[in-house]
Amino acid sequence: MRVVSFTSFGDPGVLTVAEAPLPQPEEGQVRIRVEAATLNPADVAARSGAFGPMLPAGPRYVPGWDVAGMVDAVGPATSGFELGDRVVGMSDWLATKRGTHAEFVVLDAAAIAPAPAGIHPAEAATLPVNALTADQALDLLGLAEGQTLAVTGAAGAVGGYAVELARHRGLDVIGIGSAQDETFISGLGAAFLPRSDDPVHALRAIAPEGVDGLLDAAVIGPQTLAAVRDGGAFVSMMPPATPAAERGIRVETVFVRSDGARLRDLVALVEQGLLTLRLSRTFAFEQAAEAHELFAKGGIRGRLILVP
Repeated sequence: MRVVSFTSFGDPGVLTVAEAPLPQPEEGQVRIRVEAATLNPADVAARSGAFGPMLPAGPRYVPGWDVAGMVDAVGPATSGFELGDRVVGMSDWLATKRGTHAEFVVLDAAAIAPAPAGIHPAEAATLPVNALTADQALDLLGLAEGQTLAVTGAAGAVGGYAVELARHRGLDVIGIGSAQDETFISGLGAAFLPRSDDPVHALRAIAPEGVDGLLDAAVIGPQTLAAVRDGGAFVSMMPPATPAAERGIRVETVFVRSDGARLRDLVALVEQGLLTLRLSRTFAFEQAAEAHELFAKGGIRGRLILVP
């Protein structure tokens, strides 16, 4: 099978399309014929070597966490899916190194869910990692209905889902983003707050006692903790941007994990029109380096997708 891969860390030029053995599903697993796979920040980090000792040099790495495709083979003693089922799923890549930027990928059946009905695979592939990240971040925040959540990067891939999921949970949401995203963020049901050099001052201006919780989806950093009230909650997207706890605030870092059962719930929200899938552009495997280069420029609304 064809895969997008790299054998050394570096700029997008290290990516190649190579041949790899066809993987075989074991007990509790399915093989998926990939129709679309998302390019995520973690893929760029892996290729560049930013994971450091978490990703020691190996003979070949195939990146990719998200997948939308069709069940092609089912392992022994595996139930819940049949040949031909269209599914979406997430690879716990750092643990398994089973990349989805390939013609076929084997995943645990517990990591996948039926694809949203009537949705193109390229759009469906934008759901698993980012929506699960947002959902699991909200679980960590543990806010109650009626409380106030601030989301930085509210127009981003994770932030947009977080706003919609938080509204679905009955939270009042303040979405921070650039001026060009005001219509989008407001349309998700959040109170829009323009991005500024002093987000804490801006948030305190409309929530003088501090917000109940804050999800730093834009990775602004520890200084945003000052916008949270005493005893509130804060969730960071990565350890270097996670502040030390203070004033009784619960501080967490979200590390996304596959969860097929919860993914089914998120698919249902898509089908009900309560979650907005955002696709920016698709690329053939041979254009993977171009996709990585475009991603690095930033400012993209919606996800970049690789298709075999």
